[in-house]
Formats: sequence, structure tokens, C-alpha cells
Amino acid sequence: MKNYFILLILFLVHEFTSAQVVFSDEASVLGIEVLCGNSLYGSGISFFDYDNDGWDDITIGTAQGDNVRFFKNFNGNYIEQSINIITDNTRNKQINWVDIDNDGDNDLFITNDTTGNKLYENLGNMVMLDITASSGMLTESLVAYGASWGDYNNDGFLDVFISNRDTSIPNILYKNNGDNTFTIANLEAGLDLEATLYLSFCSAFIDYNNDGYQDIYVINDKIDYTNTLYKNNGDGTFTDVSVISGTDIAIDAMSVTIADYNNDGWLDVYVSNDLPGNVLLKNNGDGTFTNVAVETGTTFNSVAWGAVFLDADNDTDEDLFVSGEHNGSISGYLSSAFYENVYDENSLYYFNLSNSSIPNDFTISYSNAIGDVDNDGFPEILVNNINHDNITLWKNNTLNTNNWLKVKLEGTTSNKNGIGSFIEISINGNKQYRYTLCGEGYLSQNSAIEFFGLGENIRVDYIKVTWLSGIEDIIYNVGSNQQLNIVEGSTLSLNEEATQAINLYPNPTSGKLFTNSNKTYEKVLIYNTIGQKVKEIQFSENESSIDLSSLKPGVYFIEVLGDISKQTFRIVKY
Repeated sequence: MKNYFILLILFLVHEFTSAQVVFSDEASVLGIEVLCGNSLYGSGISFFDYDNDGWDDITIGTAQGDNVRFFKNFNGNYIEQSINIITDNTRNKQINWVDIDNDGDNDLFITNDTTGNKLYENLGNMVMLDITASSGMLTESLVAYGASWGDYNNDGFLDVFISNRDTSIPNILYKNNGDNTFTIANLEAGLDLEATLYLSFCSAFIDYNNDGYQDIYVINDKIDYTNTLYKNNGDGTFTDVSVISGTDIAIDAMSVTIADYNNDGWLDVYVSNDLPGNVLLKNNGDGTFTNVAVETGTTFNSVAWGAVFLDADNDTDEDLFVSGEHNGSISGYLSSAFYENVYDENSLYYFNLSNSSIPNDFTISYSNAIGDVDNDGFPEILVNNINHDNITLWKNNTLNTNNWLKVKLEGTTSNKNGIGSFIEISINGNKQYRYTLCGEGYLSQNSAIEFFGLGENIRVDYIKVTWLSGIEDIIYNVGSNQQLNIVEGSTLSLNEEATQAINLYPNPTSGKLFTNSNKTYEKVLIYNTIGQKVKEIQFSENESSIDLSSLKPGVYFIEVLGDISKQTFRIVKY
């Protein structure tokens, strides 16, 4: 009898830790009531903490005649907020909160297909100023849908690629000049204007070959216009590698979603489609891709739009949610799909359709995004619908004992949002990877937080962030169930720490560094990240501080020189 109860307990523990993913639509319960209207090909959605208070807010695009709606998150509940912009004369498409000037405040960019796009500078405290005209961006109607932000020239400022669904209006790459102005960079970047006349819904910045430069993948509607992969040459120009990479698929492409679904360190691409089905482009790690949608069970076989990867049950692999245009009234055509990622003993990843996790989802849906409503580490899914009484907020009510980790980045040399960074974690040699994006999926913006499921593990061996600047930050022996805010250049690797005979603190610093060493040093040399010496200080025997107040915020390398010794430190000045 005793053995029976032990087996029963073990069984119940296993069932609890591997419980089925459970979502429920709690938009109304949490304070959100929005009739988005009937907008051609849907409207945008953002699940992003726009005021930097640590809670994921919600921004909702609407049909013509209604303004964009803003819902501020107050400890897990939402209250509508008025922000001083007017957009009721447009059909709002992509909505991006993005720090264009690296000042720490999130600015706002909105595309539409009826009038010109809009760019608002955040002056602080969510006071918005329309700077569209002075920014150098075109004010004419561009039939614009997607806007994807990245830093293609690695200058620390976010550029933007605009997808225009019109064969008479080219897609546009805007280069950020660093002074709140932008320049059309198609020609200088090698993106021929005539060659970009497609029916483009959206794009994504992706480092598909892991060379540290952001490439661009553009998806196009209709089989007459194949998708395009532009390889970043590292000198501010691009080369079309669609054919040789195997990404030149010809489908009714609607969405491009980036993730590493099989945790092999190479970014994969999921593209939504009409019949005969969606495409999952597995990155082969040699500059080519293979469509594995059939093998992985992710074809959807309906009319798909937005898609997003998330580890819904925190079991260490990313699941997949897909929105669709059907409402369930036609047998065999999915209105949406939740695919649970499964890893089998043959080292293969595939997905099981588990729509019981999203019960009674029969809305006509387009854009979707993930965030964390209540900061419990289990991500939620937000969906913008048309011809429906409300948006859908799939609250994650999964019950298990799995642990999690959340990571938020702050760039110093790289862009402030940390866009274009690789995040790698390791647990007992098992790796997971995330890549930071802004303007992803279909007309969507996910949380600025990257989510990692840890399963039953309570510690992570290390977290490594590789920034666009090339700087690497590594943190060792990290506990579970917490959010880490990582500032670029603020950490040293284990080997670097071990070689330091003295300590400089605080790091990051607002201006002054101190040392706790009794050693005598003669000189301090300070270099920026490209090796230029920016300051030299004579270091007297009785001096115990180094003044950096005259330096601009950023990452610096400090060499402390003695008679026969030299020690180097990496310091962040904010």
C-alpha cells in the first residue's frame, strides 16, 4: 500500500509539472473593451511597456474613424489612457514604440494605408510631438503596412524598413541620421527602387548567417512576387540572396516571424500563407533554408495571418500561435491554432495542434503579440480582431511548477532598445536562444522582455548577450523566476574577473570611479569601443578615484598602468 501511494504521488507530480497549456480570454475582465471595426487586412497591435514602468501596456490599431487606443497596465489590470495624438482619419497598421534618439523614452511610429505614416517624438512623461514633417520621412500615402526596425549600419541608431503593399510604390529603407531625421537609403544600400515594387505586407531584420550584421527578409503577397532575402554586406549595402538561400518562396505571404524553434543557434523563419499552407524555413546554418512545415506539423491549412512563437508552459521549447481569417463556420478551416512544441528522443522537433488550449476561438483575426500581463513569467497572447466585440487577450492560466527567466536589454554603444541582440542561455549544456526585434510578425510588436522557460531547473549556468556593437556580456549562475535588466558592457566574463587585481566601482557609473586597491599606479588611459583614446589621466599615489564626468554616455575601456603592470577594465558610463 505504501508503494502504491508513492507511485500515485509521483504520477500526480508529473502530471502537474507537465500540465496542458491553458489560456482564457480575459480582455474584458482585465479592463479592455475595444471595437476595432472592419479594416482591410486588419489593424496593428502592440504589447509593449511604452512608459517604462515595468508592466506591459497595450496599444491597439483601429479602423478608419477611430483613434489608436492606449491601455496602461496597472499591476495586471488595464485602464484606458489618453495620449495626445489623433489618428481617426486613417486605417492604422503597424504600431511601434521605439527609441529613435536613444534618450530612454519610447517614441511612436504608426503606418497606415490611407494617409501618410506618422512619427511622434516622446518629449518625456508620454507627451508626444508630431515630427513627421521635420524627420524627412515622406508624408504622402504609401499604402504602408509593416515597419521593421533594426540597425543595418551598426551606428547605434535604429533604422526602419517600410513595406508598401502596392506595385507602384517601392518599399523604403530609412536610415536614421541620429538627430531625429531620416534619409531614404535604398540606392546607397543597393536596394534598387524598381526591384522593390512588390505587394509587401511586412519584413524583419534578421542575422541569418550569424555574422553580426542585420539582414532583411521581405515577404510579399501573391505568387507573382517571390519573397526577398537581402544579405547585409557589412559596409552599408545589401545583396539579394533569395535564390541561393532558398528563401525565394512564391506564396500569398502575410507574416514573417523570427525564432530559433529548434535551439540550434540559427534563426528560423515562419511565413503565414493562404492555402496550401504556411511555411517554416529551417535555417541550415550554411546560408540556406529548408521548408519543414509539413514535417513539423505547422502548415495550418487555412488562411493565416499573424504568428508568434512563445514558450507558453515554460518547458524550455517555444510553442507557436497562429491567427486566421476564418471564424470556424467552414469545416476543416482553422480560425486559429496553438501548436505545442515537442522534442522527441530522435532529436527532432515537431508541433502538436492543441486548440483546446485556446477554447472557443472563432474570431476573424490578423495581428497578435506576446507580453506578460501580471509579471508572473508565463507569457500571454494579445490578438486584434475585426467584426468582433472586443480584442482577445489570452491570459495564460497554465498550472505547473516550471521555472522561468525574463531578460530586458539596455544598449549603450548599441541602440538603446538593444534591438538586434542575440541572447543565449545554457542549462547543463542545453542552450536556448532569443533574438531581439522591433516590428515583427504581422503588424505586431511583442514585449521588450525576452522570455525563457527553464522547466524544473532552478538555475541557469550562464546568460550571454551579444550586442550589435560586438560587445558580449556574460552573467554566470543565475537564479530562476526573476527578470534581469542587462546594460550593455556592464559585465565581465569569468576569466576577465579572475585576472583583476584591483576593483573599479561602481560599474555602470554616472561619472566617478573608485578603487579599493593599495597598489600604486601611474597613468590611466581611456579608450572608446573603436580603440580611440579619449582621455589620459595621471594617477597619483594618493588618488583613489577616476573622474569620467566629461565623457558622453557609452562603453569605455580603461587601462590602469603601473611600473610593470597593466590592467584593463570595461566600464559603462551613463
